[in-house]
Amino acid sequence: MAVQVSVCGPRDCTEADDRNAREVGRLLAERGAVVICGGYGGVMAAVAAGARSAGGTVVGVLSGADREDAGPDLSIVIPTGVGQARNAVIVNAGDAVIVVGGSWGTLSELALAMRRGGVPVVQLGGWRLFDQQGRPVPGIRHATTAREAVDLTGLWPSDPAP
Repeated sequence: MAVQVSVCGPRDCTEADDRNAREVGRLLAERGAVVICGGYGGVMAAVAAGARSAGGTVVGVLSGADREDAGPDLSIVIPTGVGQARNAVIVNAGDAVIVVGGSWGTLSELALAMRRGGVPVVQLGGWRLFDQQGRPVPGIRHATTAREAVDLTGLWPSDPAP
């Protein structure tokens, strides 16, 4: 069975987030991973384009009840009709979760991934979370490059130890 990696990020993203997401998608596809994302624009479109450019498979889990507005680089489109509740589906489908950039929806996916437990959660850019004492929230692996984000999932034998 193929490794599945969920990649989450905002529809309205920065140029840096777009570049990072494309590179994450390409790297994941080169490693044979199936990429799972929200299926629309921004980071979701960028990760899909990156993965498809390397011959990868990309599954888009849509919030709407039809395939309208789905990204052109998706291999498989799953319209759910459940709105933002689809975030839980995206997060639960991955053997790891990579978050690129930040928005309220992305923050909800990050929180769902952390609550799920048992899977690596990697953050590349976006918002930083701190506890009440001002310390970084434990358990989130922070990356500064797309390659580091993919490596920090720990899903491939050559990856550094988590």
